[in-house]
Amino acid sequence: MKAKHQRLVLALVALFALIGAGLLAASALRDEAAYFYAPADVRAKGVEEGKAIRLGGMVVKGSLKRAADGVTLHFDVTDGKATVPAVFKGIAPDLFKEGSGVVAEGAFDGAGTFVATNLLAKHDERYMPRELEGLQYNETTHEMKAGQ
Repeated sequence: MKAKHQRLVLALVALFALIGAGLLAASALRDEAAYFYAPADVRAKGVEEGKAIRLGGMVVKGSLKRAADGVTLHFDVTDGKATVPAVFKGIAPDLFKEGSGVVAEGAFDGAGTFVATNLLAKHDERYMPRELEGLQYNETTHEMKAGQ
C-alpha cells in the first residue's frame, strides 16, 4: 500500500511540475510575442506605445531619408490604405529601398512614429544575389555555371 501511495504522490508532483512549466513558458511567450500589423490596422485599432510589434508594408517612394549621422533612416510604410512614419538606426539590409516590401520589428513612440529595431526586407522570386548574377542553377547536377 505504501509503494502505491508513493507512486501516486510522485505522479501528482510530476503533473504539477509539467503544468507549472507550461504556464511559465506561455507567460514568457506572451511577453515576447510580436504581433503583425499593417499600417491600416495601426490607424484603425491603434497600438499602445512601447508594445513590441511587426509592421509590414511597402516603403513609400520618396520617403527614405538618411540622417546626418549616416545610420539613422527615416521612411514611411504603407499598405495602400494608410501610411505610418518609421525610423531605424543601424545598418539596413541591401534589399531595403523605396518601393520595396518591408517587415520592421519595433514599437511606437509617444509621437506616433514606429521605431524599428530590426528591418526585414522582402524580395520576389526573381531576386538573385549580386554574387550569383549571370549564373544559372542546374537542378540535375546541382551546379552553378555561367548563363547563356
